[in-house]
Parts: sequence; C-alpha cells; structure tokens
Amino acid sequence: MARKMLRRLVSAVVEAVFPAKCLACGCFIDPQDEVFRQDFSILPFFGQCEDWRADGFVHHLLQSYLCADCTRKVTVVKSPFCIACGFLFKSKEADDCLCGDCIISPKNFRMARAPVVYDEAFMNLVLSLKYRGKIQLAKPLAGLLLVAFLQHWDAGDIDIVIPVPLFQKRFKQRGFNQAFVLIRKWEDLAEELNVDLTGLHIERQALVRNRHTATQTGLGRKERMDNIKNAFSVPESHKIAGKRVLLVDDVYTTGATVDECSRVLIKNGAACVDVLTVARAM
Repeated sequence: MARKMLRRLVSAVVEAVFPAKCLACGCFIDPQDEVFRQDFSILPFFGQCEDWRADGFVHHLLQSYLCADCTRKVTVVKSPFCIACGFLFKSKEADDCLCGDCIISPKNFRMARAPVVYDEAFMNLVLSLKYRGKIQLAKPLAGLLLVAFLQHWDAGDIDIVIPVPLFQKRFKQRGFNQAFVLIRKWEDLAEELNVDLTGLHIERQALVRNRHTATQTGLGRKERMDNIKNAFSVPESHKIAGKRVLLVDDVYTTGATVDECSRVLIKNGAACVDVLTVARAM
C-alpha cells in the first residue's frame, strides 16, 4: 500500500512538473479528465466490458498518450467488415463478407484483423513508436493487439507468431523491430488478463527481409507491390512446415507487405497464415 501511494505521489509530481502532451494534437493532457483517472490496467476493463471494442476500453488504454478529444476520435473496427482483409464497410446494414478487392484479387493470407482504424489521431501514436523512440507506447498498443487476438482467435488456433521483419540496416537505425516489441509485451499482459498463451511460440527469425526497400508511405498499390516483391525469405523452412502462422505488423495499409510475406511463408510450407495489426487503413 505504501509503495502504491509513493508511486502515485511521484506520478503526481512528474505530471505537475512535466505535464504530458497529446501525441496527436500537441495539447496538454488534463490529468483530472474523467477518462484519465484510473491507473493503467487492462484487467478491470477486460472483465467488465461485454465487448472489448467499447469506446471506454480504447480510451483507457490510450489515456496517457492522447487527450480526451483525440481518444474519442479513434475509430474502433466493428462489423460489418471484409472476412478476408478486414476492410471496414461504410454501410452498417451490411453483413460480414468478402470485399470487392478480395474477390478480384484473393489474398495469400487467410484473414487479417486489426482493433482500430489507422486515422490521423492513431497514426501519430504509431509514428511516435517507430520513429521517435516512444517505447512506452508499446504496452498500450500491445494491449490493443492482444485483445484483438483474443477476440478473433483461440490460442490453440495458432502455432507460431512471426513479426514482419525489418532489413538489417533499418533495424540498426531504429534499434528495434516494433512488431516484435509488441508481441513480446504479450507475456506480461497475459498474466494481467490471466490468459494462457503458453502454446504460442514467437519465431523472430523465421522470416527475414533480404534487401532494403523504400518506405511504403506515399506509394500507390502497384508501387507497393513492386517495392516489396521478393524482399522476404525463409532461412529454415522446417521451422514453419505445417504450422499455422500468425503474422504481426503495426499497420495494414494496402496489405502488400503482409500478403507478400504470406506468399513466401505458404511457399515454404506453412499450413496457413493469418494477419494481425494494431491498425487498419480504410
């Protein structure tokens, strides 16, 4: 109890001297806002919400990084959406089904899911993690990722989890692979949620990126596909042979990267590939 009170005291002093700023709009975050009054813990919200996609759950996870106004702008992915790529349909009267793009161009992966839409507010969180070294964002983003996994899969549905790899040069520049950092956080979060993930094995080196590719940002669909073609390989195919793979990345935009990764994994013997990202561009 004394330690908890001391942590709260230290936190209050830090907030007073170094008030947090919203990573989306830059305004100061008001610690007295009702959205931000609870300590970070997934468990209370996970247990009390009938649906983890409730707005309060998302607000709670992002409480220290976005102001109340910006958290309310974050769009949660809910049905109806494409059963393959996860594209969110505009009409709320539609049923979950294949979108036109997946009908015309079937994907190499079985299905792709994400908890939130990659909109302007959420984009700043992802960019802050990747390019500004805000590693503290890993826990809340990993929390969103994990509860999305629990919503769409059972732990027994997946054999191995593989992060989309970075090229060695980019890894050295950044210092970490954001996809790997997120799934490594699952171990701590699983204890908090009392969820058994012991059957899931992370295979960090099962998929490698062979060459440097230009950033996908700003490229059209065809340019993205050309940019990423033949950029990945599987060094030891026996590690994925017959395995059900969950491929994890930070953002699904056109899907060119995860689809190429899935193609390579299937070609090297994976039984199937599913995709999970923190956010989905619409």
